[in-house]
Amino acid sequence: MSTYTLDPNYPGGRPIQNLAQYKWMVVGMLWFITFFNYADRMALSANLPLVGEYFGLSDTQRGMLVSAFGYSYGMAAIFAGYIVDRVRRKSAVLFGLLIWSLICIMIGAAPSYHLLFLFLALEGLGEAFYFPAALSLVSDYHGKATRSRAMSINQTAVYFGTVGGTVAAAMLGGHFNWRAPFFVFGALGVVLALVLWRFLHEPARGAADLADAGEGGKASHRKIGWIEFFRIFFTTPTAPLLLLGFLFANSVAAITLGWMPSFILESFYDGDKTHLVAAGFLATLPLQFASMIAAPMAGLSADKFRARTSRGRIMVQCFGAACAIPFVVLCGQADTKVLVIVALVGWGICKGIYDSNIFASLYDVIRPEARGMAAGIMNLFAWAVAGVVGPIAFGYFSEIYGKRDTMSYSAALYGVAAILLFIAMWFFVGRDSRRMQAQLVAEADAQRT
Repeated sequence: MSTYTLDPNYPGGRPIQNLAQYKWMVVGMLWFITFFNYADRMALSANLPLVGEYFGLSDTQRGMLVSAFGYSYGMAAIFAGYIVDRVRRKSAVLFGLLIWSLICIMIGAAPSYHLLFLFLALEGLGEAFYFPAALSLVSDYHGKATRSRAMSINQTAVYFGTVGGTVAAAMLGGHFNWRAPFFVFGALGVVLALVLWRFLHEPARGAADLADAGEGGKASHRKIGWIEFFRIFFTTPTAPLLLLGFLFANSVAAITLGWMPSFILESFYDGDKTHLVAAGFLATLPLQFASMIAAPMAGLSADKFRARTSRGRIMVQCFGAACAIPFVVLCGQADTKVLVIVALVGWGICKGIYDSNIFASLYDVIRPEARGMAAGIMNLFAWAVAGVVGPIAFGYFSEIYGKRDTMSYSAALYGVAAILLFIAMWFFVGRDSRRMQAQLVAEADAQRT
């Protein structure tokens, strides 16, 4: 029976019996948190027509509401990552869940457009701590043999949360009012945070990578500052290329999350708000269900490819981004529900393939002490830039060119992402991953002597 030591820097550190079982239990616990992380976000998108009507908003103002979360989430992400690399990640995960759930309740009580915008932005601040902490924690339980699978399984909660959150929020909004889903999701998040405090444990930083190198899980506790982090990140060419690829790919995802329910409602239901639930269901289920199926399979494939070559994970990502292009074009041009479902399913499969390795690829080249900040800078660009500019730009250009053509043109963003990933895969990832592991081994040897 294998054991795994929790970080001895924190009270209560002790060996975990049967690591093979517990490391997947960690993925399961984080899965439920990720579910609510995305369900909370979708409460606004699912009820955007109702919110817009309630406050009398233009399309551009609605886009600004959608972007409020992305702006604060992205701007806070790198600072949250800096803190995550220095504190107990269990605390960052669960306190983050508690805080953003309480703010979610405040969103439901917002009496004005400006306060609604403010509370949506504050929710982004609360959620900014979650992904850097959760992904860093997973990376210390799962090494190169299972990391893509673990992160891709966690990624399926994004799709479940997006679909479940959209449909549940639309049902609650349709039967009660737009405020109801924020109250319900917020209350459930508070309960989940309290329940999981007993079961989630803090691992030693770097243990999985050192175990892969034959160092028996010996942990490194070195903390790095901003200057050293930026030196590590930007002198590792794979990392900024993955960052830019994520920025362009996530621009399309931000447009999807924010505008697809309204796009479907106007395109196939003539804007009739009595079909709000049907539009939300059609806008999310085909895309997210396809991604949910594809992501774990892509994660399994990526782990197998990674066992053969350091290019394995990015190769899977590049394939997903490139293959998504025709489906996004079709989504904008489809004139029947059948065609739009085909387009969304194809897009969802490709999106799941890409999503399965976003951070697993990054952690192949970034050392453990910098992974919180690395995830933070990824989210900074993907949300503060793509998450803000994408929805606002879509709203602006859709008033000029129409939603259909604007949606199709956004496919070009996937093309740019695929080119960047190909460059990283072909020229840099092998050297960068070997250098990172050699550094960890050298430091572990120095600690023993």
